[in-house]
Amino acid sequence: MHHRAHRFPRPAVPQAAGQRPPEPRLLSGVYGLVLASALAAALDSPGEKTDPGSDAVWVLLTALASAAAHGYAHVLAHRMSADHSGAGVGLRAMLAEWPVVAAAVPTVVLLIAVPSWWTEAESVNTALVFNTLLLAGLGAWPARRAGRGWGASLRAGTGDMLIGLVIIAANALIK
Repeated sequence: MHHRAHRFPRPAVPQAAGQRPPEPRLLSGVYGLVLASALAAALDSPGEKTDPGSDAVWVLLTALASAAAHGYAHVLAHRMSADHSGAGVGLRAMLAEWPVVAAAVPTVVLLIAVPSWWTEAESVNTALVFNTLLLAGLGAWPARRAGRGWGASLRAGTGDMLIGLVIIAANALIK
């Protein structure tokens, strides 16, 4: 009997609360970064008058609308699978999508900083690079916290970072 026990891997020891970030928040953060990057790239139009305030408002409002829509989709899916409903459940589901909006904040700040620090194109490029680095961190950090080795964690970060690099490449090709 003792011989058989060594053939199977030991179950993972659960980590203490707070050691591993909740998966839905990470997914929403990644979604918010990708959304903010794509919007910033789309709003940067060569030859148009620079309007950083308007661009920042569009990014923020779109992040808010996306968070609300994502939360509402969860409510609809939950109603189909259970009998729990009500305005409170819906509001909590939509508020739980706050990471989408929080992830867009650095892009909004970088877009607003245009008049005093750099051109609109430079602020968009900076936001795209910054968001790409944040995507890499959002891929590597939870993998590392989950007990994965450095190689696996860096691969996870690289995978997320590729999303940002695709947006940067598309922005360069379209402009």
